[in-house]
Amino acid sequence: MTPAGTGQTRDLQAEVDELRSQLRELAAEALSNEHKLQRTLDRVIEVLSAETLPEFLKQVTTGLVTAYGLDVVRLIVEDPNHEIQHLLLGSGDRLEEFPTVAFVDTLSGLAPQLATLRRPWLGRYVRADHELLFGTGRELKTLALLPLRRQARLIGVLCFGSIDPERFTHRHGTDFLQHLASIVAVCLENACNRVRVLRSGLSDYLTGWHNRRYLGARLREELARAQRTGRSVACLMIDVDHFKAINDSFGHIGGDEALREIAVRIETHTRASDTAARFGGDEFALLLPDTGIDEAVLLAERIRATLAPPLDLGDGRQILVTLSIGAAAVHGTRTDLDLKPLADRLLADADAALYRAKAAGRDRVVRSAQ
Repeated sequence: MTPAGTGQTRDLQAEVDELRSQLRELAAEALSNEHKLQRTLDRVIEVLSAETLPEFLKQVTTGLVTAYGLDVVRLIVEDPNHEIQHLLLGSGDRLEEFPTVAFVDTLSGLAPQLATLRRPWLGRYVRADHELLFGTGRELKTLALLPLRRQARLIGVLCFGSIDPERFTHRHGTDFLQHLASIVAVCLENACNRVRVLRSGLSDYLTGWHNRRYLGARLREELARAQRTGRSVACLMIDVDHFKAINDSFGHIGGDEALREIAVRIETHTRASDTAARFGGDEFALLLPDTGIDEAVLLAERIRATLAPPLDLGDGRQILVTLSIGAAAVHGTRTDLDLKPLADRLLADADAALYRAKAAGRDRVVRSAQ
């Protein structure tokens, strides 16, 4: 063979070797993608199989750390009214059980990328930009931010962190992560909705307020929080004066309308963090977190004053109604290991103050003697 032919052969062999190398890389990438897809499908199945909100949160965080070999996974959920936190606490779970889940009033401001996040963002970890997402003391190199969106709204972000500088880069595809984020967003919404359905049996059909059972659960939640913060929790017990006379004069339908109107007026003075419950037939209760006895008494006086204008029962019927209110408060301390006696004492103190208000002639606010 001529030297020229030998050179052509060598060039051809080099080209063949290069193609073989490319094929091996493509085969390896295809196998890697297949493994990624299988891991994603396995994780999706586990997330979808979570039957409770706590189980879902653990599957999404600690489960993903194991499944993807990550150094840290953190779920951040927007919860401006603290509803999701209350759903967890009301089920007997403590927020401390989910150290890698954070609930925030707003997602904006946590990281620059979140303002325009539509698809997963992969890149270098920058402490100044990302410390709020992962917390302090993290020695991360790269991260992936997965937006959780429902109804075109960002409801949370799933944060993957790695100490590997090549784990998450702009060169990597995001289809797998986008698929996972979509599933997690739907499952988060469904898990919360399931708890809401279970809690729907804890509402009063007439006023739309919570019922006595729900109040008991929320009271223990707030007392536990008061233990951590050292703040007070107050309770107002409210009784409609001479309610039997309203029923006798206007019938039970008129009495129901009066109760609904009273609930509406009381509610205008409550905060989003307060819990309003129908405690009995014509008795209401307000649970007031982070409130001392003096603040509770001032609120009770404002509520009593709001009943000064006559109630409109429809068909031109009006009636004047007064309220008797008992106020009590307890201060959270870490020495109270069993919260049930503390909860019972707060309700009993408020109820005793209410009894004294009625005995003293009604239409007044009385504070607990404790």
